[in-house]
Amino acid sequence: MPSSTRATLVRVTSRVPVLLSSSSVFPEPTAAAFQLAAALGYDGVEVMVWTDAVSQDAGALRGLAAHYGVPVLSVHAPCLLVTQRVWSPDPWERLRKAAELAESLEAPTVVVHPPFTWQRDYARGFADGMAEIGRRHGGLRFAVENMYPVRMAGRQFVPYLPGWDPTDTGYDAYTLDLSHCAASHTDALAMADRMADRLAHVHLGDGTGEGRDEHLVPGRGNQPCAELLSSLAGRGFTGSVAVEVATRGAKSRAVREADLRAALEFARQHLAAPSPVDA
Repeated sequence: MPSSTRATLVRVTSRVPVLLSSSSVFPEPTAAAFQLAAALGYDGVEVMVWTDAVSQDAGALRGLAAHYGVPVLSVHAPCLLVTQRVWSPDPWERLRKAAELAESLEAPTVVVHPPFTWQRDYARGFADGMAEIGRRHGGLRFAVENMYPVRMAGRQFVPYLPGWDPTDTGYDAYTLDLSHCAASHTDALAMADRMADRLAHVHLGDGTGEGRDEHLVPGRGNQPCAELLSSLAGRGFTGSVAVEVATRGAKSRAVREADLRAALEFARQHLAAPSPVDA
């Protein structure tokens, strides 16, 4: 069976879509994520909007999705330190643009980070603003992501307002990031319980809890990645799982590809495993 046919069969039989985040191929460009997703058999792509012009361009992304036969199923709004000037210095304008991009691509999910501490006006109206933008773009889920405190020189500070844990405030939808759980020394399963039926999206990556955001291939840290994935069916999860791992240290494209294949195989294996609720 040709590899392209085999990949298609895997995609249509997947119970929960497994996406490749374009951040997982960095420093390769956004286009490489589509190429690798198609070659490895991912169900789709999560586009991290950043300084790569292709990641900001709906037409270019539609062209890549059509060429490789891999849809965009989530859009990560430009919330990183390095993307504060993408589209606009106004964070609400960036979020509106991300929503328009997702709608253009028919991607159901927009991933959002909590505001940084210096974005006081944005933070002050964030909860109400998220509810309002959700009403304006009723076909999308704006999934606020759990972050983590930063530890430097033996000290800890929280660079987010109102905090790094979005469940403390409460939003209509959440993204659960397991690498961030490791960095914050948080029980990922307990956080999923708090998110409950508002858990819309998962960022799959591992970590060791050493106080930094590692985004390891799942199974290479100490987070309950397998347990969380196998529990999703019992939680009534209807979203997608995006592999978000760091491969910037890969010594070659072959090594990067092997890591992304291993992450996909891990996800598929444990998404198919019955949870205690299913058993």
